[in-house]
Amino acid sequence: MSGNEYKRPKPVIFGCAGTRLNALERGVFRDANPFGFILFKRNCENPDQVRYLILELQQAVGRDDIQIAIDQEGGRVSRLQPPHWPKYPPARAFGSMYERDPEWGMEAIKLYARVLSYELVKLGITINCAPVVDLFNPEGTPAIGDRAYSTNASVVAALARALAETFMENGILPVVKHLPGHGKLVVDPHLVLPTITETRAELESQDFMPFELLKDIPLGMNSHAIFAALDKHNPASLSAYINNDIIRDKIGFDGLLLSDDITMKALKGTPGELARKAIDAGNDIVLHCSGDTSEMEAISRAVGEMSDAAWARWLHARAMVIPQNPSYAPREDAERLDILLGGLAFGETG
Repeated sequence: MSGNEYKRPKPVIFGCAGTRLNALERGVFRDANPFGFILFKRNCENPDQVRYLILELQQAVGRDDIQIAIDQEGGRVSRLQPPHWPKYPPARAFGSMYERDPEWGMEAIKLYARVLSYELVKLGITINCAPVVDLFNPEGTPAIGDRAYSTNASVVAALARALAETFMENGILPVVKHLPGHGKLVVDPHLVLPTITETRAELESQDFMPFELLKDIPLGMNSHAIFAALDKHNPASLSAYINNDIIRDKIGFDGLLLSDDITMKALKGTPGELARKAIDAGNDIVLHCSGDTSEMEAISRAVGEMSDAAWARWLHARAMVIPQNPSYAPREDAERLDILLGGLAFGETG
């Protein structure tokens, strides 16, 4: 352990470039002392390689408590791919099941969460950036699409809560996203800055609702979208009004708040400027995913240590996770889930 173990980390989650760390990355991560890292498909070749990469990240920072996140939603957003990891259906498949038979859908989502938690814990991953709590909009951008459970806020909240709570019962922290609700997107924020034109009354009666029902989940992520009825000038991720008055006060979410990836093309500005703006606007943690070391150095210079409020939220979140039962074996759950999903192929686990 280095002296970093006694130093509160920077409020950032970084990505890395490949399947192993290079010398430059090791130096940047050692100096930055980030809260954690996020893995992408480019980082995940096979189970042994992922476990070794996570060990390298821990050693580079000099802390064994760094958090390792991933976007393993199922469907299109799955960083762990066959043949080494199972292939799971998108959220919308579980929503359709629940809409046809709530008991069927609820059993399936809990089995899925248990089996997935097992896969993640085996690798050393601690945070899964799921569930998506945005409402399904068949006329919206495919950037959300079948990543959402349902058009019905109650269905979304029921399935998202079951997933999130099962994750926490099995060693994984969930992240509800994308606050305050951007199912109304018609363009992709990875490419351009979207504007959502619904009135505040419409947003409160629809998009905010599932997040209000999940306000006790300890981690959340906001969005790079302008909500014209709330703040005409700033996307939610950079809006103090949306983060404080809407997400914190109106919705009631008091968990650890992450920005979405600040390298998305929806945002304009240098990474250092954007990181500072995001923290000043009320984010607890800034997400930077590109793996660009010069950008990460700039971000590290632009932000201080995690604030007292952010640190308290993190301690609360960490306390809500129950370590996974070491004797748990997922075979029976996986077989039952396969039956419930109609015989969909899962591939081989690594």
